[in-house]
Amino acid sequence: MADQDRTADPATHRVVFTPSGREAQVAAGVSVLDAARDLGLDLDSVCGGRGICGRCQVVPSFGEFAKWGMTVRREALSAWSEPEAKYQRRKPMADGRRLGCHARVCGDLVVDIPPDSQVHRQVVRKDLDLGDLVVDPLVTLHYVEVPRQVLGSEVSDRRAVVDALADQWGIPAVVVAPQVLAVLHAALTGPEPGTTVAVRDGGSVVGAWNGYVDLIVGAAIDIGSTTIAGYLCDLASGELLATAGAMNPQIRFGEDLMSRVSYTMMHDEGAAPLTAAVRAAVDEMVGELVASAGISRDQVLDVFLVGNPIMHHLYLGFDPIPLGVAPFTLATEEMVTVAAADVALDAPFSAVTFGPCIAGHVGADTSAAILAEGPHRVDAVHLLVDVGTNAEIVLGNRDGLFAASSPTGPAFEGGELSCGVRAAVGAIERVRLDPATLEPRFSVIGAEPWSDEPGFDEATAGMTIAGVCGSGIIELVAEMFLTGILDAQGRIDGRQGERSDRIVADGRTFAYVLHRGNPELRITQNDVRAVQLAKAALRAGIDLLRERSGHGDLDAIRLAGAFGSYIDPLYAMVLGLIPDGPDGVARPAGNASGLGAVRALLSAEQRQELRDVAAAVEKIETATEARFQELFVAAMAFPHATEATPHLATMVALPAPAQGQRQEPGRRRRRRAADKETA
Repeated sequence: MADQDRTADPATHRVVFTPSGREAQVAAGVSVLDAARDLGLDLDSVCGGRGICGRCQVVPSFGEFAKWGMTVRREALSAWSEPEAKYQRRKPMADGRRLGCHARVCGDLVVDIPPDSQVHRQVVRKDLDLGDLVVDPLVTLHYVEVPRQVLGSEVSDRRAVVDALADQWGIPAVVVAPQVLAVLHAALTGPEPGTTVAVRDGGSVVGAWNGYVDLIVGAAIDIGSTTIAGYLCDLASGELLATAGAMNPQIRFGEDLMSRVSYTMMHDEGAAPLTAAVRAAVDEMVGELVASAGISRDQVLDVFLVGNPIMHHLYLGFDPIPLGVAPFTLATEEMVTVAAADVALDAPFSAVTFGPCIAGHVGADTSAAILAEGPHRVDAVHLLVDVGTNAEIVLGNRDGLFAASSPTGPAFEGGELSCGVRAAVGAIERVRLDPATLEPRFSVIGAEPWSDEPGFDEATAGMTIAGVCGSGIIELVAEMFLTGILDAQGRIDGRQGERSDRIVADGRTFAYVLHRGNPELRITQNDVRAVQLAKAALRAGIDLLRERSGHGDLDAIRLAGAFGSYIDPLYAMVLGLIPDGPDGVARPAGNASGLGAVRALLSAEQRQELRDVAAAVEKIETATEARFQELFVAAMAFPHATEATPHLATMVALPAPAQGQRQEPGRRRRRRAADKETA
């Protein structure tokens, strides 16, 4: 079955798999598992399709799907089978799930392969460096001794705790939260003589335990559109106790943010399924974090969340539709705090706070990244870029910050590219091309040796090299430009086929074959165009901020986010993704949003600074700026159609520019440290 084959045959049906977006015409009666395997998709099974292991669970979707021009009816999937019923009795599956080995295709179908059903599960790499931080949490512990009540004393448990805090800790007139009242009597009358209570912001008792408790924790969680990263911290010491990462389950409703807003618009249930999915993912992550730390959920006293505006609205239960249409109005830009129970989080004593947004397309994740990187504290001009399906850009210094967002789409994360995949085991993440022979060498996630080194075949024997992830895509396209396979306008030069048989005809255009495996991986002209469109959108947003702020020269460029942290800054400059600058001016920032969330979790002062900086940023709306389109057109070329790259020319040997383009003299291409290590 060929991918993208949409031949109208009454004996076949069209099946679209998410999150990959790949599709095929499938014969009626074929199992979903077999259809997925024929496409080379990553659906697990160890029992040979007997319905025993349960690893091939899938989630079918029904209704209207404008993105694919499909209407999916419930009859498109076979009825519940006896093996499925037997498995369900033994080990219940979540609502809506089916066993892919026994669910058979009976009509046009959209079906999701959830992360836990994938053989090579998502690799989520969001590291955190806490650095120097003065810990000043909102929640503190206090051990009190309360006299046992006797008949006739007529003192309530609430009054006894309030009096004890005033007498023993000098904390007057506290309020006891309703959820604490339900457990207060047990805490006061348990086997231990004393009671530990947690007080939030000096005014409210939010937790109580019998005896002495010396550990309460908080969770900082960065809800990305693709991945979710969580950090569990000791609220007293600031120590990082556990980290966790997971795919955002909303992906099955749409790869990018606007697709999820469109889903909300087009379905009767609106945003409810997306809200339920992300809340369940956060709850599951908190459970994973506390289990890893060996503590219980009732020791979680504070949760601080950040995310883009659509994640913000969906998690809090606000309507996201206004964010999908001009003028992109937020329900609120302010920090929002709710009880854990209000957002389906099993943490009985915890509050949940979502950080402040800046504008309709610049969210709390950007606010948190600013807090972490601190451009508002220094004179040096900083450019902070979170590269994703919707890039968020901040530029400025202590004199003022400007922000914008650019709709880059999923190309940088491997989406909608013929060879693109997410960052999972088996994905190509680094690429080098020989400038003389055009032969490639690459590294794969999950294997130490590069493809031209001894031991590579053994290291990759148990995996499928299924595609190229975002960092590899950027390096591959940049290397194709540097070696002359691509011209500055992004055209694959078919004449290079005289130099290498890896340049092959592809209809009226050409493609470059990166890997002659199963599957064969090639980058096509359409793939290159998708990368150009994405990089031009991002660069145009950056250039617009440079013009509006008056900061043409940049002192520091920081690439943030789960993806940005793995982009090689040199290759980003070769593509023109970021402006030209001296060697070392650009570097990864790690998960700056996660770091900012942790700082806000652990410090009341930092939380206030976060409020202040978010309110002070000046937002530039790219959608209403006529200049944006002009900048976009200029940014389509590699590295750029009009802006010189004198610094880049000292770091790599750039191809001879086309007529009308500028290039500064440079020196021979320098070997990168990574190349030396693997030579």
